[in-house]
Amino acid sequence: MKFHKNEMYSPSGNFLNRSVLWVALLAIMIGCNSETESTSNVVPCQDGQMNIVLYVSDDHSQDTGAYGNPVIQTPSLDELAEEGVLFTHAFATTASCSASRSVILSGLQNHRTGQYGHEHDYSHFYSFDHIRSVSNLLSEVGYRTARSGKYHVAPEEVYLFDEALPGSQRNPVELAEGARDFISAGSDQPFFLLMATSDPHRGGGRAEERPYEPDRFGNTPGGHEGVDEVEYDPVDVIVPEWLPDNEATRQELAQYYQSVSRLDQGFGRLIDILKSSGQYDNTVIIYMSDHGMAFPGAKTTVYEPGLLSPLIVRDPCIEAQGHENNALVSWTDITPTILDYAGAEEPTYSRHIGQAVIRDQFPEMHGLHGRSFRPILEETHPEGWDRVYASHTFHEIHMYYPMRVIRDRDYKLIWNKAHGLPYPNASDLQTSSTWQYMLEQGPDAMFGVRTVRDYIHRPEFELFDMREDPFESNNLAEDPDYAELLEEYISELREFQRRTSDPWYIHWVYRDETPVVYEDVEEF
Repeated sequence: MKFHKNEMYSPSGNFLNRSVLWVALLAIMIGCNSETESTSNVVPCQDGQMNIVLYVSDDHSQDTGAYGNPVIQTPSLDELAEEGVLFTHAFATTASCSASRSVILSGLQNHRTGQYGHEHDYSHFYSFDHIRSVSNLLSEVGYRTARSGKYHVAPEEVYLFDEALPGSQRNPVELAEGARDFISAGSDQPFFLLMATSDPHRGGGRAEERPYEPDRFGNTPGGHEGVDEVEYDPVDVIVPEWLPDNEATRQELAQYYQSVSRLDQGFGRLIDILKSSGQYDNTVIIYMSDHGMAFPGAKTTVYEPGLLSPLIVRDPCIEAQGHENNALVSWTDITPTILDYAGAEEPTYSRHIGQAVIRDQFPEMHGLHGRSFRPILEETHPEGWDRVYASHTFHEIHMYYPMRVIRDRDYKLIWNKAHGLPYPNASDLQTSSTWQYMLEQGPDAMFGVRTVRDYIHRPEFELFDMREDPFESNNLAEDPDYAELLEEYISELREFQRRTSDPWYIHWVYRDETPVVYEDVEEF
């Protein structure tokens, strides 16, 4: 129940009415305390006894009030940031839904999980059977596990949960209510809950009543049950520098904002349920997105808007509140962090590739590709957290465009292995009014910081100075002054591929053995 300030006290109200209201409020508080005592049976702030909620939104960039957007309304996420730790430099390893979720739930790069692209329909990418996901590992140490909403990984035995909870992926409030019984079960076992919305992913058709017929982003004319829809005027939205500022883009951003505000309400309802069940102060809450927003220039790219994502963590057992942490963290770090809280051991893996050409190049045994950020939560500038990597190969099955990335605080290198091919937009981005409007303007039209032509046709290497050029508009890879630096970063990128058992490392083996052939191909 929520009380507004003017409802609690009115100058025209008499003392008796106010007294009755306060008595009623006291009764509610006592009732909440009673429920807390009856449902909280685990030991607070003890490893292996803390509940863990992993809340994953879909295609959400760092667009909240807490991340500095003054227009978008996200009071629940902003409150989480006020009580927790906000990571300013949190990165997905791939801006593709299924592949990214396999990373989040395994702690491995997707080129190691085998989930190279979409799981569903004809794409049919599945993780290897031997992968041990975080939900399976937590079950082994006594956690109750449940998932709610979007799943999008396979096979099920690899990403296994005790329960699949009810609720529409497009109604985050309904998703939260569907988890109420699981949260309030009163068990002696701690729980792990994965809640994943489809908001603010594109979908639901086009808003034909609006100029340029923007994608609805899951919004419906009648709204969603239990949701107080927040609509936005396209004039008011903030167009990031990497997108073109025109009416078509603004119309779609307004729809995106509405979808973000809806997921915020669902997240807020989940927090209310945790509090009313007495579990809030013994629950680690991790809010994140699978990757950046569903716009050209972000989703399915490895540019900053595709990889840079929200990450807000509330640990009720630390003192830091309203704290910002600028560590460069990766989605490979999520599973190690959760295992750390659960007191569970990290798995190890043996070499899985049998092809002689590259088998001996890879480590015989290896652990996870990330590490727990729990020890640095209360720090602002932690040492040794200055580099992340990314690996993208597919989105849908026909969208083959392998990219590998190394990014530190100074520079970022992108290797476009299939640079001879035109870059393939995701289906929903290709047909979006944002992209189609710019295609009509011609190949020399500026799509944010680069031309439409340059967006589609990319060189083999892209090297950016991240301090001077945060929007990645000036490729230094062909500048002779940066030739030595380029080779240094290529060498480190190759090493990343080797130690993470990337099958696409075979490219370098062939290239090293037959350089003349590759040079001839480039000339051809």
